Amino acid sequence: MNSVSNHPTTTSQPNNDLMQKLVGRRALLRNGTLVLAGAALTKHQLFSDETASEHAKSVRVGLITDLHYADKSPAGSRHYRETLDKLQAASQQFAADRPDFVVELGDLIDAADSVDVEQGYLKTINKQFSAICDDRHYVLGNHCVDTLTKEEFLGGVGQERSYYSFDREGIHFIVLDSCFRSDGEPYQRRNFQWTDPNVSAEEMEWLRGDLKSNSKPTVVFAHQRLDVSNHHGVKNCVDVRKALEESGNVKAVFQGHSHQNDLNEIGGIHYCTMAAMVEGSGPESNGYSVMDIQADGTIEIKGFVRQASYHWGV
Repeated sequence: MNSVSNHPTTTSQPNNDLMQKLVGRRALLRNGTLVLAGAALTKHQLFSDETASEHAKSVRVGLITDLHYADKSPAGSRHYRETLDKLQAASQQFAADRPDFVVELGDLIDAADSVDVEQGYLKTINKQFSAICDDRHYVLGNHCVDTLTKEEFLGGVGQERSYYSFDREGIHFIVLDSCFRSDGEPYQRRNFQWTDPNVSAEEMEWLRGDLKSNSKPTVVFAHQRLDVSNHHGVKNCVDVRKALEESGNVKAVFQGHSHQNDLNEIGGIHYCTMAAMVEGSGPESNGYSVMDIQADGTIEIKGFVRQASYHWGV
C-alpha cells in the first residue's frame, strides 16, 4: 500500500542520503507530505519553489466516496448517521476551494429494509450533497442498488446514465458502472453477490469506442476496484485495464469500495483508492479530497483528514 497522511510535520530538509533514496523511489517531501512523481527528480527539482504546484490549474474536482448514509445505529466501524456531519465538513472545504465539479465514487447510501425507507435515505443525503455543487457525478456502488433499482437510484439523484463520459477544459472524464453480475444482469434489489462485480459486455464495447475516439488526457471514476483480483476487485478487471492501457491517454483511475487509502501503478496508469467517509466516529475519521488536473495531465490530490495526498507528473 502506497498511502500517506496529509498532516503537516516539522521535519527538516532531508539529507543527501535520504534524498537519494526518495529520488530512487520517485518520491519527494513537500511541506512534509509525501509526493509521488511521474519521473525521477533532480536535487534542484526536489527543492524548487514550493508554489510551483499552484500554477495554472485546468480543472478542479471534489472527491468523496462510500458515505453509506442511513438512519440506523453503527455497525462495526461504520457510523452511518455521522455521514451527514462529515459531509457538511467536506462541503465547507469545497466551498473554499470551489471545484468545477464534484464526484461521489459510490455507496452514497446503505441498505434499508424497504424501498420507501431507502428512498428516504437517498433524499436526505442527496439534499445535502446536491447543495455543494451544481455539476455533480454519481458512480453506482453496490449498496446504491441493494434495495433500489438502478433507475430508481439514478432518478433520485437526477442522473440520466450509470456510465458515460464528458470533457472539461481539455480533459476527458469517464464514469464507469461495475454493478453487473457475471451473466450480464444488472444489480438490483438483492439479486447479486457483492463479490461478483463486472463491467458488462455492452459497456466494454462502449468504453473501447469512447477511448478510441478521444485523444485528450483521461481520468476514470469507478466504484469497485480495477487494480486487484480479490473480493474487492471487478471480475473482468484485466479486460478493463487492457482497454485503458491501449488508449495511451488514461492518466489515473479513482475508485472506492475497499474503504482504505491505496495506490497502485499498473501499465503506466495510477489506480488510486480513496478513504471511505463512513468509517470511524467523529470529525477525525472523515476523508475527502480536492484534485487539480492541469492541461498536460499533471494531477495533484490534496487529501483531508484520513485521505492521503498525491502528485503525479507527466
